[in-house]
Amino acid sequence: MSKDTRLCISLAGRPSNIGTRFHNHLYEVLGLDFVYKAFTTCDISAAIGGVRALGIRGCSVSMPFKQDVLDLVDHVEPSALSIRSVNTIVNDDGRLTASNTDYLAVQHLIDENQLTPRQSVLIRGSGGMARAVGAAFAARGFVSGVVVARNPSAGPALAARLGYEYAPALGALTADILVNVTPIGMAGGAEEHDVAFGDATIREAHTVFDVVAAPSETPLICAARSAGVDVITGAQVIARQAAEQFERYTGVRPSSEQIAEASAVSRA
Repeated sequence: MSKDTRLCISLAGRPSNIGTRFHNHLYEVLGLDFVYKAFTTCDISAAIGGVRALGIRGCSVSMPFKQDVLDLVDHVEPSALSIRSVNTIVNDDGRLTASNTDYLAVQHLIDENQLTPRQSVLIRGSGGMARAVGAAFAARGFVSGVVVARNPSAGPALAARLGYEYAPALGALTADILVNVTPIGMAGGAEEHDVAFGDATIREAHTVFDVVAAPSETPLICAARSAGVDVITGAQVIARQAAEQFERYTGVRPSSEQIAEASAVSRA
């Protein structure tokens, strides 16, 4: 590090080392004079003010700050504006631009896994990441969908925004594509050993998509693999969105091999 080293950070309620390892590995591999650090804060307004004032080049934003930062930046790109949720801020000489690379990552994964709008989608969850996932599917033309959420206001609101149906509980619902956007299965959480969908529902699906990133092999992903169902993991989402962030911060696009290697390092 030197006085010219560019700093990028993450702001999260529960900071992890995944992004730190991912970005710093690629900085080293690509010979870039950057460093990435993870932080939390009890004052998001002051933290974003610090990003601007200190010339911090990039800032990843995680829960619970994804909506709070909308009014603290200078420009919001369509990827974040359409879902009112930010996960990336880029600082260009004091001008802060916000975007949502989760949204972009999900769109890339829909395309890469050859999911088609003829398929139905069942989204469990209604938080900020659920908005990003739902908007990505809707923007790719998926018109047959259901949002399942216990929140009696956020759930119906998200379903209405997407043009999907709403259900307060899973019941006997099935779909071609199952997406878990809740903390169910997350390491260290109260439901870390639970599966977000029942066995019968999983067996009838074409693809199971779990946005939970830690662990990458969640109980849901393991159940889907056992049932012979195609999977998309939270680790893939994290790696893809982090690569989008990396390019925005540095102007350099890592290769697919470098992204995969950085993803593996981030989970070592």
